[in-house]
This record gives sequence, C-alpha cells and structure tokens, in this order.
Amino acid sequence: KKESDAFKSIIKAYEGKSYKKGLRFADQVLKRFPEHGETLAMKGLILSCMGEKEEAHDLAKKGLRFDLSSHVCWHVFGLLHRSDRNYTEAVKCYLNALRNEPDNMQILKDLANLQVQIRDLKGNVETRLKLLKLKSNVKQHWMSYAVACDIAGNKDIAIDVINAFLKSNPNNGSPNYEDSELLLYQVRILKECERYEEALQFLEQIKPKVLDFVAWEEEKGALLLKMGRFAEAKEFYRKFLAQGTENYRTHKGLQCAVLEMSYEISDQISQSKEMKSRLPTDIFVLEPENFDALNEIYQSVLEDFPHSKAIKRIILGFSCGDD
Repeated sequence: KKESDAFKSIIKAYEGKSYKKGLRFADQVLKRFPEHGETLAMKGLILSCMGEKEEAHDLAKKGLRFDLSSHVCWHVFGLLHRSDRNYTEAVKCYLNALRNEPDNMQILKDLANLQVQIRDLKGNVETRLKLLKLKSNVKQHWMSYAVACDIAGNKDIAIDVINAFLKSNPNNGSPNYEDSELLLYQVRILKECERYEEALQFLEQIKPKVLDFVAWEEEKGALLLKMGRFAEAKEFYRKFLAQGTENYRTHKGLQCAVLEMSYEISDQISQSKEMKSRLPTDIFVLEPENFDALNEIYQSVLEDFPHSKAIKRIILGFSCGDD
C-alpha cells in the first residue's frame, strides 16, 4: 500500500513538474522493488524532463525488460521518442501500449496527435473514431473526428459527423462563437465538395447563428462567384464595401465578379506570379469593355466613399495600367 501510494505520488509530481520530489518517490519504491518496471520508466521520464536524455532512455528500456506488458512502460518510451522528435518510433510504442490498455484515453490522444504529424491520416481517423465512441458526450471528440475525416479526404463523412453532432446537441440559447465557427466550417467543407447550391442554402439558413458577419459575407460572395452568378456577386460585393472600403478581399471579389472569374482562379494566377495579395487588375491587361465596367462601378463607389484612400489607389492603378 505504501509503495502503491508512492507510485501515484510519482505520477502526481511529474504532472505538477515537481521533478526532484518525483525522483525521491521513485527511489523510495525502487529501494524495495528495484525491478519495478513502471517506476523505472517514470524515473526515466522525469530525468528526461531534467535534461538527462541518455539515462532516461536506459531506464525506460530497463523498465520494459522487467515489464514488457505494461502500458505505462510503452507509453513512457513513446513519450521519450516524441521528445526526441522520433515520431515514427513513438507511434509504434503507443500502439504497443494500446494492445495492453486499448481504451486508455490519454494514450489514444497522444497517438492521434502523432498520426497527424507523420501524415498517417487513415490511422488518425480510426483513432479519433475510437475516442468518440469511448466518450461521445465530449464535443472535442466530435470535432476532432470531423477534422480527421476532412483532412483525410472523407469530406462527406465530415459533414455527416457535424450534422449528427448538431442534431444531438442543439443550441437553443443565444449564439456562441464556437458553434458559429463550426457552422462556417461546415460551409467550407460543402464548398470544397463542390456542393455550392447546398452550401449557399445552408449559409442563408445559419445567418442568425453566425457571429463573424464578415466571414459569412466572404463565404457568400465566394459561393456566388463559384456558381457563376456574377451579376448577383457584383451587387453583393458592391454592398459589402459599406462594411469597410480598405478590405482588399472585398475589392478582389468585386473585380472577379466584374471580370467574371472565380476567386480561386485569381488566387492561382497571383500565386504563380508571386503576387498573392494583388488584385485581378494588378495581374491582367484589361480589355476596353472590362475597363469601362470597372471604372463605372468604382466611380460610383468613390461617390459613396469619397475619402477612401484604397478606392482612389485602385482606380489610379487600373487607370494607369490601361494607359
């Protein structure tokens, strides 16, 4: 009982970063049980935090030899490899630990984080799903599983996961930032799946629940451009300028609408020319009809916002380019 309490004290001291105290507790256990694998491993982990990397690895290996079936020993060995940025070996250790303790939440979380690090996206999906099944009442597990599916290319599943979470956890109170961002994230996934009409309908539906109004407006404008609804997009961005004439993303959207191109095409070209932040009028040579259309709308905007330096700068830019 005394040694058991001392081992618990080792873990508590490690978690509280009281490393010297943790070493005293470890030595207390090892004095009576020198071959106690988990204590040897924990002592190694504490020494690693104190900069004694070589001795730490030796103790962790020694602990494994004495207790090869201990999930604690394998977990500690994985943590040591992780601290050395040897992520592949760390994942192997975590998997060995889970063979002996398959439902250990902390090991599963550590494994999932490293699976992303080594780009094992399929394995990350499986691990996140297991965490969700173990504790489905934790919002973080739902979101982590949705993101895992998203980055693994299973975007339809990611959407289904978010929908399932929202149905099982309805927010009937006032809107909050977390749920607002989650809803916008779902719109972005729908857009990446090229489900533009569905994304636009969903965006209109969630408008009262979204707190980041600028992000909502940007998503709507991008969707209108994606769908080729350039006339609507032009009117939309024209009104959106009232939110701030210095936002060049709004100007880029407006120019894309007038030139009838998608936001992404403009970005791709500007990136290829190392001009990521530039406007379409900075990249393309304007045809006379495009110049006239842009000049007309910007002169109209200038009448509404005569003190806007950004608008004056943009007009000067494409006017000089045209000359």
